[in-house]
Amino acid sequence: MKGLSSWTITSLEQLKQASPIQTLQAGMLQFVLLQTRDSVWVAASYKNAAPIYFNTCPVPAACIKKLSTRVKDNTFHITIDAVMGRFLIKITFGKGAFTWLNYSCCLIPKIALYLPFCPRDILTANSTLDGQKSWGVLHLSQIGTRSGLAYFTKEQSRLRVLYVQNLTALSNYAEQTSTSMSGVVSGQLPEIGLSLPSAIEKPLRGGIKTMLSDAYICFQPLEREEKELSLNYLELLAAVYLILPRPKTRYLSWPGILKKGLKDLIENPGCWSMVGGNSYLNAYVSDYNTPPEIMVQLAVLLPLVDYVEWSGEKLDVVKKIKTGLPAFYNKKLNTIVRWHPAAEDKLTGEEEQKLPMVMDSWYLHHPLLNLSRLAIKGDHEAEKLFLDSIGYAIKVAHAYKYEWPVFYKMDTLEIIKAETSEGKGGEQDVAGLYAHVMLQAYELTGDQKYLQEAERAAKKLSSLGMEIMYQANNTAFAAGALLKLYKLTGKQIYLNLSYRCLASIFQNVQLWDCGYGLAKHFPTFFALFPLADAPYTAAYEEQEVFCALHDYLQHAEGITIEASVRLLCAEYIRYLVDRAAYYYPPMLPKEVISKEVKTGEVDPDLWIALEDLQDGLKQSGSVGQEVYGAGNAFGILPRHFIRPQNECFLIFTDYPFAALRKSEHAVDFHLLGDKRLDCSVRIVSQGDQDEFENLDFQLKGAAGKFQTAKGKKNELEATVKGDARLQINWKSKNEKAPGCNPD
Repeated sequence: MKGLSSWTITSLEQLKQASPIQTLQAGMLQFVLLQTRDSVWVAASYKNAAPIYFNTCPVPAACIKKLSTRVKDNTFHITIDAVMGRFLIKITFGKGAFTWLNYSCCLIPKIALYLPFCPRDILTANSTLDGQKSWGVLHLSQIGTRSGLAYFTKEQSRLRVLYVQNLTALSNYAEQTSTSMSGVVSGQLPEIGLSLPSAIEKPLRGGIKTMLSDAYICFQPLEREEKELSLNYLELLAAVYLILPRPKTRYLSWPGILKKGLKDLIENPGCWSMVGGNSYLNAYVSDYNTPPEIMVQLAVLLPLVDYVEWSGEKLDVVKKIKTGLPAFYNKKLNTIVRWHPAAEDKLTGEEEQKLPMVMDSWYLHHPLLNLSRLAIKGDHEAEKLFLDSIGYAIKVAHAYKYEWPVFYKMDTLEIIKAETSEGKGGEQDVAGLYAHVMLQAYELTGDQKYLQEAERAAKKLSSLGMEIMYQANNTAFAAGALLKLYKLTGKQIYLNLSYRCLASIFQNVQLWDCGYGLAKHFPTFFALFPLADAPYTAAYEEQEVFCALHDYLQHAEGITIEASVRLLCAEYIRYLVDRAAYYYPPMLPKEVISKEVKTGEVDPDLWIALEDLQDGLKQSGSVGQEVYGAGNAFGILPRHFIRPQNECFLIFTDYPFAALRKSEHAVDFHLLGDKRLDCSVRIVSQGDQDEFENLDFQLKGAAGKFQTAKGKKNELEATVKGDARLQINWKSKNEKAPGCNPD
């Protein structure tokens, strides 16, 4: 049996006696501003149903001396003069796809102020006599430093609600008090939402205005035909995103970053080991104690192949990696294996999976997926390895009835670890990854049995709700496979399941910029966490999700998918291009990088990505410098830079694009994303500056024109809307044929 906190009981009593300040209608909702003894609340209700209460002042003001209200531009400005200082509250209502509410609160303390306790700011009870069922259901809340959100349904109020706290605005609070914004939006019904971290070691400074709350809430009225939770979450998240303050993105010279990363990957001995006369990539820089893994080789090889196809360059390192792949094939089991067989004696079992013949379920399917990609590109050796191993993968799927454990023995199929944690099941998104592998086999062979396998596995996901994700990149691959299944079969269930996968991914992002501590030195907005409980964001998983979402949007061309999906996928991609360079240690101040490293070594001057970027109170890179995350730049360049034939410039866009067509002195393409949001298109000189300055560029299909980028004579930029068909033309200003060869 659950009880009520003293704060809830006191608040409910105060709300009974509260004085209404204002009542107004926004969309289908009614909002009442209420003054209690120590705060201002907003009561939100739909069609006279029971209200949900929002406390706009997250620190109890206690003795209110004076309260004044003024209205300007549809915003209520409320000033509370109290014993501890002055509170400045703003409350705004609006109507877009959903009715929304925003309230913020700043405090100017009179003196240095400790805050040992702050109650949460959402109350779903209406009376101390209410039964627990009437409080509603909390579907999601913040884990670690992910988005500060609460997603809940209150049937009694006939509302589904997504609350997002703009934690970017609270960075100054965290900086002053040396606290973290990790897990600050949570709670138990009926009391949920933001509770500021206790400021007990360092106080807020007197006389300094500090933001205490900046909440954005969207409301979905519950009608008879209630939408599925996952889809509703994506819709509400996109709606909040449109009103949430977002940082500007910056252009980074990815061509230059790629050259540095390629040089270090090829030349630094810490990236390589020698086994059986072949060179293999280490998982981490200078990690010579772990045998080579096939996943690591292919995770770097595929982005390199993408780059070679885009650039036309010949890279010997591609052949170097490919030469070592056949050694991972086990003729007795008829499959590729995780660890290089000739180096398995290095495995000492310090971790559960670091034993001979022990397989982590996703580690079998991920290399198969990459081998199939090479095979579809025409690589016959990869095709043989893939098709020779596919029978074993099917055997394992049947043995576990499409529900994969975490670890198992490859030779006996004995389960070593069944669940990620008690009651949570195994690696649940592997069913989608397996479906992706089967669809690749179907594309290669045309054999219907592979399509049937894909469908059987995909249907296992239907019972998982929103908690599909085990590892973010594999969940993203699953989303793409389900979209493909929908296109192949026309069955709506697969499209809906693909949305569930995406909803699971977008639960694990950080929609705020960590502006305190060490994280002030790198952007974090829209960063993605690799696992559902991971404490840090990771380069490898982010890069693979980035590529998978590109593919998802490409496959969605020509069919109708939810606008929220297009918006969120494109925006994640845009911010990844902005953030990903900061995984490279030369982009960071030395004090940000940990000197204690779990695996291998970290070289702060090496252009190989750190695995981990941490919360502002922790140093980053403590896990290691991951060689298998080296595909970062090689994935970005082919997807965001257009290379016109024999010209002295590149065309960059921070949004994904499709349907690219090139002709002499012109390119046109479909810019993906959402027309309600802006993105950047840029022309970047790669050759002789005089030749570049002699070219005249025209932009068609969008408002605006190219202008010289600020402080960059060799770059032109334009801001355009998403979901536009763009054409870029160029000609010589003196009417001569333009162009030069940067090579």
